[in-house]
Amino acid sequence: MKLDDVKKLHQKKYRTQFGYYLVEGEHLILELLKAHSSAEEQQAITLYVTEQFEQWAHELASAFTISVVTQKQMSQLSDTKTPQGLIACVPLPSKQTVKPLESGERCIYLHEVQDPGNLGTILRSLAWFGNFRLLLSPNSVDPFNSKVVRASMGAIFHTHVELDVTLESLSERFKQFAYLDLNGDAINSPNFGNFECYLFGNEARGVPTEALQSFNAVPFTIAGNGKIDSLNLASAVGISVYQLAL
Repeated sequence: MKLDDVKKLHQKKYRTQFGYYLVEGEHLILELLKAHSSAEEQQAITLYVTEQFEQWAHELASAFTISVVTQKQMSQLSDTKTPQGLIACVPLPSKQTVKPLESGERCIYLHEVQDPGNLGTILRSLAWFGNFRLLLSPNSVDPFNSKVVRASMGAIFHTHVELDVTLESLSERFKQFAYLDLNGDAINSPNFGNFECYLFGNEARGVPTEALQSFNAVPFTIAGNGKIDSLNLASAVGISVYQLAL
């Protein structure tokens, strides 16, 4: 791929068009190596490095296709103020048939989440506790957005993510739904862990009321003693998956 095309991958339409996304920084590249362990997968990845990191790349990421660029070119490829000197161009995961849930696996559904930092943090929580699948609705922030990838700290490479999952399709896959609401049972109640799919809504609007009613979703609450009436979305998901992992 030409460098001029690689620069465009910060925009979703070009990620979709070319089928690649960008991963920047030493920590994320190392996580990428762990997740793409086969030689075939690694050979499909191009690693752009400045001269400073050329030896590092050949020692630790020799299976990648390595391309040395100037500091100026690296600055043009990066969307950060101080580029680290390593950017990988990675094939987007191929769309696959939806696989049945594994034993004990639970689904976290996000409806139209918009904040890249929230999504990246949620991915970290799911990867940390394990055995969670993330379902993203249409009109959600792209998980392969560079800001999401950075915020996930590599968790996106280790989490099963399904894209463009509509609310309407959920009833065809799941029988039991739970969601968070101020007027619900505490999440530490025994039955919080008895559901197949947990619904979380947009940062401002939540999950549409009509969908919750049609699913006969059960409300739960995270008890608090403060003076505000809501939690940050990523915090709410993190507390919930911690409770589910107990």
